[in-house]
Amino acid sequence: MRRHRTSFVTRSLPASMMLVCLFLPSVVQAQQGAFDLNGAPINPFAASSGKVVVLIFLRRDCPICGRYAPAIEQMSNHYQHEVNFFLVYPDKTETPQAVRKYLQDYGYTLPALLDPEHALVKLGRVQITPEVAVFDRSRHLVYDGRIDNWYVDLYRSRPSPTTHELDDAIQAALSGKPVSKSEVRGVGCYLSDLE
Repeated sequence: MRRHRTSFVTRSLPASMMLVCLFLPSVVQAQQGAFDLNGAPINPFAASSGKVVVLIFLRRDCPICGRYAPAIEQMSNHYQHEVNFFLVYPDKTETPQAVRKYLQDYGYTLPALLDPEHALVKLGRVQITPEVAVFDRSRHLVYDGRIDNWYVDLYRSRPSPTTHELDDAIQAALSGKPVSKSEVRGVGCYLSDLE
């Protein structure tokens, strides 16, 4: 009986409300699994009212991640008034002290989060580091995948990227237009313990 009542209520909602109802539990779960470097639970979406959210997934032991630091910092400065960027460290063995040192070594100034339960990994559908997840102002995932095509494989890069998927996704999210490619897998280090 209860099941029938729930599906009746769901069917009577407009499609946009159904999407919000389906998406909200995932956004709430983001708060339950992610922590700042002081160990406090944090929900990057609650801290980003009205802004596009970009989650950048990194590993300290992935050689490509550190090389992207200048580009990520430059992009976050360019979009600072409209987009909130967060660095996400999904390795379950990561420590706040090691991440702080990594941030200092590579000149990262963005807020860093630990995601040991992979709540943000699942929400962003990432598989590799470095990869990103871009959420529009309505908290819909509009893009997941590589930052650009700078790397051909783990040890070989182009002189400079010729495509800019992250920047394209941010611009689309800000303008309310669809992203031309919503998923482009990156080159880097696979995340372990993905379910």
